[in-house]
Amino acid sequence: MYTRMLTFRGATDIDGGVTYLRQEVLPILTAQHGYRGVTASGNRSTNVLGILSLWETKEDRASSDSALGKAREEAVKIVGGNLTVENLEQMVAEVVKPIAVGCSLFVTRVSMDPSTVDENVAFFKSDVLPVITSQPGFCALRNMVDRTTGKGAVGSVWETPEALDVFVAMQPERRKIAESRGVHFDEQETREILFANIK
Repeated sequence: MYTRMLTFRGATDIDGGVTYLRQEVLPILTAQHGYRGVTASGNRSTNVLGILSLWETKEDRASSDSALGKAREEAVKIVGGNLTVENLEQMVAEVVKPIAVGCSLFVTRVSMDPSTVDENVAFFKSDVLPVITSQPGFCALRNMVDRTTGKGAVGSVWETPEALDVFVAMQPERRKIAESRGVHFDEQETREILFANIK
């Protein structure tokens, strides 16, 4: 599976962007070959809106660009702020409960030497994932990486802000283990799921 991650920073109309996604962009997305889902998340206190779309293959994602380019331009006008677009490969996905509006999302940006991606993903699957999924209130997780740069993001979804807080409190110790393996933690964000359409 492959993903396209749009991040609006300095957003001035998050709700308008979500409405535009639901009413205008979703029909375009669902008409694209290989489309597998989309979620929108935001943090109104930091003026951030994120939109993650899921694609069956890298080619499906690439071929959708022309159809979605104009919609993306319109979204920038509505949402405001600065938009960055990232294309990532989904390395790990775990869903135990449906991702629903109102759930809490924790996004961790990571980077590593591109040559270590596979071994670090294997370690994540065997040692990190079971611990995260066993936490109360866990809903879903996606681990995504750009193999060419070694940069990626891990997004975990939680039923409540309280469940997320408990998870975040355990992060420092886990990070030490990953850092010893050459994984760098670049940024962390807490958001709320504002829209979800997953096939």
